[in-house]
Amino acid sequence: TAILKGPEDKVNLTCSHTVSDYYMILWYQQSAQNTALKLIGYVRYTSPTVEDSFKGRFDVSGDAAANKMAYLHFPKVTEAEDSAVYFCAASEAQCFTIPSLLCKNPL
Repeated sequence: TAILKGPEDKVNLTCSHTVSDYYMILWYQQSAQNTALKLIGYVRYTSPTVEDSFKGRFDVSGDAAANKMAYLHFPKVTEAEDSAVYFCAASEAQCFTIPSLLCKNPL
């Protein structure tokens, strides 16, 4: 779905799935300037996390356990790179034991 918004506009994206044993939903950004997928954040069960590089620009919320839904919220569109393709992905809620890698690469 294409969304056209102007500066200062609010944007809300919704993602859902039906895989019963997947309790994690992740949000990624792919900009025209950099085609690599950047992890914005994720909801693990009901706990949201936003990566440091996206904090203050995006909010993540939802319930990946019960209703299998997650939301990506832009409080306001402020940067040119906000114009991008956004992906969501569902995953098993796997985590690493090393704190610095906790839930960063669950797929």
